[in-house]
Amino acid sequence: MTTLITNARLVNEGRQFDGDLRIENGRIAAIGSGLQARAGEKVVDAAGRWLLPGMIDDQVHFREPGLTHKGDIASESAAAVAGGLTSFMDMPNTNPPTLDAAALEAKYALARGRAWGNHGFYLGASNDNLEAVRALDPRSAPGIKVFMGASTGNMLVDNPETLDGIFREAPTPIITHCEDTPTIDRTLAEFKAKYGEDGLTPEMHPDIRSREACIKSTRLALSLARKHGTRLHVLHISTADELALFQRGPLVHPDGARKRITAETCVHFLRFDRADYARLGNLIKCNPAIKDASDREALIKALVDDVIDVLATDHAPHTLEEKQKPFLQAPSGLPLVQYALLAAIELVHEKRMDITRVVQKTAHAPAQLFDVRERGYLREGYWADLVLVDDEPLTVRREDVLSKCGWSPFEGTTFRSRIGATWVNGRLVWNGRELIGTPAGQRLEFDR
Repeated sequence: MTTLITNARLVNEGRQFDGDLRIENGRIAAIGSGLQARAGEKVVDAAGRWLLPGMIDDQVHFREPGLTHKGDIASESAAAVAGGLTSFMDMPNTNPPTLDAAALEAKYALARGRAWGNHGFYLGASNDNLEAVRALDPRSAPGIKVFMGASTGNMLVDNPETLDGIFREAPTPIITHCEDTPTIDRTLAEFKAKYGEDGLTPEMHPDIRSREACIKSTRLALSLARKHGTRLHVLHISTADELALFQRGPLVHPDGARKRITAETCVHFLRFDRADYARLGNLIKCNPAIKDASDREALIKALVDDVIDVLATDHAPHTLEEKQKPFLQAPSGLPLVQYALLAAIELVHEKRMDITRVVQKTAHAPAQLFDVRERGYLREGYWADLVLVDDEPLTVRREDVLSKCGWSPFEGTTFRSRIGATWVNGRLVWNGRELIGTPAGQRLEFDR
């Protein structure tokens, strides 16, 4: 069956225009105006609503294998498509961690037939898997994840020679979590000495995991990338201070030249700040930490000014029981995929950002940056990964959360838009109220 979406306000490649879009065999068959419905064709009247390319989230932790009491590929990808995220790239800090080609292929096997969205999985770097990094087929993963700060298991890369080797020999983009662990450890020791372990609170998190730790680690990553000409993507920028380290301008210049060093921030850094710890406590504890209101404002401006290239989630679910532990024992991370695109679109309603900019940062840029094949745009011949945005308010309620952890930091928030429909590979998987059919996600292909 083909589907014809009529009377849409299409948003693509820097412009908005009224038109129709036909889906055929999972792909966008035609974009135009006045497209006529065929016999037996399903017709969806968009009634002037925005039709966007689905969000490509380049940073999620779907917890499988090994941590599936918090979330798994099926549950978290269901939450993702309900939020208009049609493709995701999952992190390697699972149990066991994804440190070689066999572990990578095992994750793809876990996703087959269970992932509601299209999917890629990162290879992780460690202090002792340089051979696996060197041997990686660049078409098998979006990139290589390097934790240059504390992380799960055997994945903190702090050996200078190993780091240098990874940046020298990586066959794909390197993506980095930049926080300097010795700086954090020193600050934590000072806070423990001053307040005692029981006296530490979530409000102290942005001071313990400080901006200094972020800046020091980001500088190191950039210096290694410049030394070796590495294609580097720095994840979840959380401070205004780091922005001066990055180049302003488009991902791809008119002459075809591409940025070699890119940056991203995440939705929670745009919607929360230090004042929210008093209300939400450990629920917004994450690494790097949510910092000051001035950082939030600078990050929004950096997205608009093309200093930051990508907007992602760093979706990282934990159970409420885990989050209710004392501050030091409570894990870092929060569930975000179901409401991330709505949180970004809220900036449009606030007149802080244009809808074309949201699409650039959530769909076009990740597709460009990771060489994703035939996705991320409204283009004839491309896969039909689409999102229809309803102009109706949505108040986030705990009972509507699809993530396995069962809660959201946005509970009680009213967004001025809602996701009206999501198509993955041409199949309707979310109708604005519930999941439809069966998981339709495919393995992402990388044009390298």
